[in-house]
Amino acid sequence: MPGFLSDLVQYRRLLLMIVLLGIGGTHLSGFQMSVINYTSLYIQKFVNETWLERYGSVLPQETLMLLWSLIVSVYCMGGMIGCLCSGYLTAKFGKKKSLLLNNVVLITAALLTGFSRRAKSFEMILAGRFLEGIAAGIHMNAHVQYAGEISPKKLRGFINVTSTVFLALGKTVARILGLRELLGTEDMWNVLLSFSGLVALIQLIFLPFFPESPPYLLLQKEDKAGCLKAMKQLWGEGNYHTEFDDLMKEKAITKGTKIMNVLEVLRERSVHPQLCTMLLLLLSLQLCGLSAITFYTSEIFETANLQESIIPYVSVGVSISELISIIFCSSIIDQFGRRALLCGGYLLMALILVLLETSLLLSFLWLRYCSVILIFLFIIAYGLGPAGAVMAVMNEIFTLSTRASAFVIGGIVIWLGLTFTGMIFPFAVMLLGPFCFLIFVAVLVISVVLIYLFLPETKGKSTSEITEKFKTCRFKRKRHQAVEMNAAEEKTFCTKL
Repeated sequence: MPGFLSDLVQYRRLLLMIVLLGIGGTHLSGFQMSVINYTSLYIQKFVNETWLERYGSVLPQETLMLLWSLIVSVYCMGGMIGCLCSGYLTAKFGKKKSLLLNNVVLITAALLTGFSRRAKSFEMILAGRFLEGIAAGIHMNAHVQYAGEISPKKLRGFINVTSTVFLALGKTVARILGLRELLGTEDMWNVLLSFSGLVALIQLIFLPFFPESPPYLLLQKEDKAGCLKAMKQLWGEGNYHTEFDDLMKEKAITKGTKIMNVLEVLRERSVHPQLCTMLLLLLSLQLCGLSAITFYTSEIFETANLQESIIPYVSVGVSISELISIIFCSSIIDQFGRRALLCGGYLLMALILVLLETSLLLSFLWLRYCSVILIFLFIIAYGLGPAGAVMAVMNEIFTLSTRASAFVIGGIVIWLGLTFTGMIFPFAVMLLGPFCFLIFVAVLVISVVLIYLFLPETKGKSTSEITEKFKTCRFKRKRHQAVEMNAAEEKTFCTKL
C-alpha cells in the first residue's frame, strides 16, 4: 500500500486528469440514471398542470403514464444512439476532441431541462433527456477508453476502475442532492435535472489543457515525439522506454491495420474470444441481482420498521457504501488480479442472496433487521468485485484497432440490458416474488465457472501479451478438438479391423 500511495503522488497530474474525465464522464450516467427517481412526482405534476393550462382539460392517467414512460425511456434510446456514434467519433477525432464536442451537447441538454419549467414545456424535458442520453452514450465509451490509454501499466487496473468509481459517485450525488432539504423540492427539481450541465462546463473549460492519449498519437497519428511528450505531461519527467516499447510492439502487430468499424470487428474471427468474454462479463453484471436489490430496498426497509422519513438517508448510506467499496477495489485490483475479484465477488454475492432469500421468506422480526444488513453487504461485495473489475478487463483485452468498436457493441448491450431489465423485471417480481433472487444466484454461479475457465488473468500484461494469451487458449481448444477427432477416427479404424 505505501508503494501504491507513492505512485499516486508521482502521477498527480494524471490523477487530476482522471478526476476531470470522471466528473464529466461516467459520473453523468450514474447521476442521470438516479436523479429521475427523485423528480418523478414533480415532473408528472408539471406535465399535468401544463396540459391543463394549454387545453383546459385534465390529462388522462393513461396518457400521463405514457408521457412519463417516454421521458424515462428516451434517455436509454439516446444512450444507444450515442454508443453507435462513439466509435466513429473517437476513431475520427480522438477521445479528447470527442469529449469536448460532447460537452456542448450536454450543456444544451441542461439548458433545455433547466428552462423547461419557466417555458412551461414538458417537450423540452423530453428533448433534454434525449440529448443527455446521447451524451452519456458517447461519454461512457470515450471516458473509459481515454482513461485506460493514458494510464501506465502499474496503475492500469486502478485507473480503469475509476470509471466505475465515478459512476457510483454520480448515483451518490444524485441521492444527496435529491433530498428534500436540498434540491429535491417542487421549486428546484428543474435545477436538479440540469445539474450535469455544470460539470460538463467544467470539463469543457479545463480538458483542453491536457494532451490526447499517447497510444492514439503513436498508433493512429504516428507522432512519436507527441506520444513521448504526452507521457511526460501526464506521468511527469522520467524514462518511459518500457511503455513506449510496448506501444511500438503493438504498432508492429497492427501495422497496416486501420481502426475497424463494428461490422469488421464482428467479422474478425481472431477477436471473437475477446467479444465473447466481454459479453459474458456484461451480461453477468446486468443479471447479478443488483436490479432486484434496488427494487426491494424500500420494501425491506419498511418491513424492518424503519421510519419513512429516514429511508432516503439510509438509501444515501447504501450509495456511499457502494462508492467506498469500489474505491477500495481500485486500490487492490493490481495486487489481487481481475479473476480473483470477479470470482470472489460473484460467489460472495450469491451467498448473500441465498441468505436474503431466507430472511424474506421467514417472518421473524430479527431476520428483517438482518435483511437490511445483507443489502449493505451485497452492495459492498458488488463494489469490491465485479463493479470495478469488469471495466478493467474490457479495457485491457482489445487492441487500439478494435477497442472503439468493441466498446460500441458493449455499450449497446448495456443500454439494451437497462431497457430490458426495466421492462421485464417488474413482471418477474409479480410472478415469482422474493423467489426471483434464485434466478440471480444461478446466474452468479454459472458466471464464476465460465470466468474461471475462459478468462485469462490480465494483471500486469501489455495488450499484445493479453492478445497472445487469447490466441494460445484458442489454439489449445482447437488442438484438443483435433486430438479428440483423431482418437475417434483411430477407434473407428480399429473397430473395422
